[in-house]
Amino acid sequence: MLKRFKNKKVDADWLSSNFPCMMACPAHTNAGRYVGLIAEGRFEEAYRLARDPNPLASICGRVCAHPCETACRRGEIDKPISIRALKRFLTEQYGPESKHPINVNEGRGQKRLPFKVAIVGAGPVGLSTAHDLALMGYAVTIFEAAPVAGGMLYLGIPEYRLPRDVVEAQVREILETGDITLRLNHAAGRDFTISDLRNQGFDAVLIAVGAHRSRDLSIPGVDLDGVHKGIDFLLNVNLGYKFTIGKKVIVIGGGNVAMDVARSAAREVVRQHAGGVEDAEPSAENVSAVATKEMVDISLSALRMGAREVDLVCLERRNEMPAALEEIEEAEEEGIIIHPGFGPKRILGKDGKVTGLEVLKTKWVFDENRRFNPAFYENSESQIECDTIIMAIGQAPRLDFFKPEDKVELSPRGLIAVNPQTLMTSAPGMFAGGDCVFGPRLIIDSVGDGKRAAIGIDEYLRGGKHPEPIIEVELLKRHAMPLGYVDIDRQPVPMLPLERRTGVTEVEIGYDAAGAIAEAQRCLHCWVNTIFEATPEDGSMCILCGGCVDVCPENCLELVSLDRIDFEPDTLQYIRDNQECFGVELDEVAADELGVITGAAMLKDETRCIRCGLCAMRCPVGTITMEAYNLLPAEPTGLIPVAAIGAGLQK
Repeated sequence: MLKRFKNKKVDADWLSSNFPCMMACPAHTNAGRYVGLIAEGRFEEAYRLARDPNPLASICGRVCAHPCETACRRGEIDKPISIRALKRFLTEQYGPESKHPINVNEGRGQKRLPFKVAIVGAGPVGLSTAHDLALMGYAVTIFEAAPVAGGMLYLGIPEYRLPRDVVEAQVREILETGDITLRLNHAAGRDFTISDLRNQGFDAVLIAVGAHRSRDLSIPGVDLDGVHKGIDFLLNVNLGYKFTIGKKVIVIGGGNVAMDVARSAAREVVRQHAGGVEDAEPSAENVSAVATKEMVDISLSALRMGAREVDLVCLERRNEMPAALEEIEEAEEEGIIIHPGFGPKRILGKDGKVTGLEVLKTKWVFDENRRFNPAFYENSESQIECDTIIMAIGQAPRLDFFKPEDKVELSPRGLIAVNPQTLMTSAPGMFAGGDCVFGPRLIIDSVGDGKRAAIGIDEYLRGGKHPEPIIEVELLKRHAMPLGYVDIDRQPVPMLPLERRTGVTEVEIGYDAAGAIAEAQRCLHCWVNTIFEATPEDGSMCILCGGCVDVCPENCLELVSLDRIDFEPDTLQYIRDNQECFGVELDEVAADELGVITGAAMLKDETRCIRCGLCAMRCPVGTITMEAYNLLPAEPTGLIPVAAIGAGLQK
């Protein structure tokens, strides 16, 4: 490392395109940076970087849907980095569930503020918000209806995917962050009203109740004995309540949760039959993904409960199923029989009990406008025998605790309307986030909502703004990638042998140190980039030798004459408006000169660059350098300081 520049201008859109893993993460975790540290064996530093923005890092290391992996540029070459598994490796070394936990919040807490915040719901949104508010100095009280904290992390995700001691350790760590009080068995509408919270002196309230109500399926036979709702099934199983299940189970739905239910049901049957303020329209992609997760969870839970046969019926064809491919393959490996491309027509029964399911072959699931509008082929009926049916077709929130005097607007879909930037509802000081606002979403989305809600609450109570992070630029003196990094295959995540996948035993084992380092060395270091920055003073002006083009192994560089480049009017206007961001790329050439002057330009395809640095090493005059970028938190502006509040300047 040679120099650091905090004042150098970098185009934010360009930077976002070069940080795909971080920008895909709703919590903006800098995955590439901590993966790079793992590759160097610097595990403690890597853990601090992974945990710093994400109070649920230990949980996300096991069950996150990893949008960062989906965005990973390494996937364009062969397969993406196993970011989730690498995060789990770190948390098992230093997380709250480890033998040697590190307190990453030590010294980060601010002085106590004279404000109280109530949070309704101890799921991922509520916990994430409480964590960040406590660090800011707020006193927080969390009201949770269930006898345990964690929301669907504890109540919905089977233990073979997410051990309960991990959830409990993560919750315990968050509660120790600052002045946070947890009140279990306190349900909104039953034990208190929203007005009660106001009367108790809470300055702001966050509603984070999730979506714990299973959606209904309107087909004949749903009232037969043996028909159950997916969320009810998971809640009972995960709280240890008795739940009678048959030996031949059908799960309706195509989500990951459905898969989990089927697997859990199989295990349970073995046990029971021993010896034998804007209406934020839910994203169709998110709804499908969460529904798919529900189906996987239900299906595999059914197997773990002892079902001899678990069938899964879903509308989508196999290649259209929104479940993660590894979830589908894992379910099939454990014995789930998937019937893709079929929709339920009616539930068959005899003497009031389920005997089977009649299905129709799906023609399509979404219409030409991508609206959910399934259609079926006529006279395509077929029947599947069963004695138990579990419906995993989606989730919805319970919001009947709101009263007219709360003045909280609900959407026609039954969700809470909020300001999408601040998450404040139509009632001043009342905030909401998570599934009760946006419909079913991923866990990491909920973490992002929690962080956004904490900022919104802080800005509401103290005024001012939390600015965007500062971009720090580092000019690297020496840059080298791991030897043979492009040729390293994705390291498979060790799994428990099939014959040992019973009960609540965790299926995924995770990487050891050697496996984690090998996988991390595959990272392309997207936070590093080649910069063409010539200055006459040091003699680094490009001599057009073309050496960089010749040495590039990915052919992502091309030296072309300016008359071959078409500068669109919109492009020129953008450059005019942001000229300070293009001093390097345009070498002080004004936007109005483009298309007029003669010369040459070096074009680079950022998507193909593997950050090998050969071009910089080859450049005979030092025109090409390697720069690294990091995002640093900026100090909030305009927020009323603690001392001023104490002097009577409260909002």
